[in-house]
Amino acid sequence: MANTNPPTGPVDLDALDAFLNSDLAPDESMGLSDLDGFLAGLAVSPELIMPSEWLPVVWGSEEPDFESVDQAQAILGVIMARYNEIVRLLDTDPDSFDPVFWSDPDDEDDVIVTDWAAGFLEAVRLRPDAWEPLIEHPSAGSLFVPILLLGTDLDEAGFEGDRPTEDEMMELLDDAPNILPVCVAGIHAFWKDHRNKPNGASGRAGDKKARRRH
Repeated sequence: MANTNPPTGPVDLDALDAFLNSDLAPDESMGLSDLDGFLAGLAVSPELIMPSEWLPVVWGSEEPDFESVDQAQAILGVIMARYNEIVRLLDTDPDSFDPVFWSDPDDEDDVIVTDWAAGFLEAVRLRPDAWEPLIEHPSAGSLFVPILLLGTDLDEAGFEGDRPTEDEMMELLDDAPNILPVCVAGIHAFWKDHRNKPNGASGRAGDKKARRRH
């Protein structure tokens, strides 16, 4: 695999975006925004999950059709570099964590966050039991709610909690680009504190484009 040492500046995701939108990527592979949410979920997971387990989830049901070893190393290297970047930012400067959301190229203010949230939930599904202390926590559980609401079809998921009204959901969608980074930083802080307690948990993609918040 390519060198995955933390980069000195923001990771250049353009080549990865192009690959994910190409015929070389499986039809069911994640897009760039879903992948970024997935990596964020892995970065704040209560348990460390190895790439050998989560990389197949990125590609879906098939393997990517890399044209060369160099291309495979480059694409996998960018994925790992972005993962490392998220981990580093949350550890050292959580206020600067900047998710990759879709936006309409004709309207930069039209930001789509649902794919990112759905990607985050894919990471949660890898260790659902381990996430229960956060989800069931009387106060910290609220950090997870916006991600759940934005990334899930509540009817298909059999959601039994209080559902937001249509107006509340529209307000959440409008505020989500600012809310979601705060939720992720809060989740990261929760698990860090939880692991330090005696009984804490152990271990640790067409007509749209992806962009960071700023």
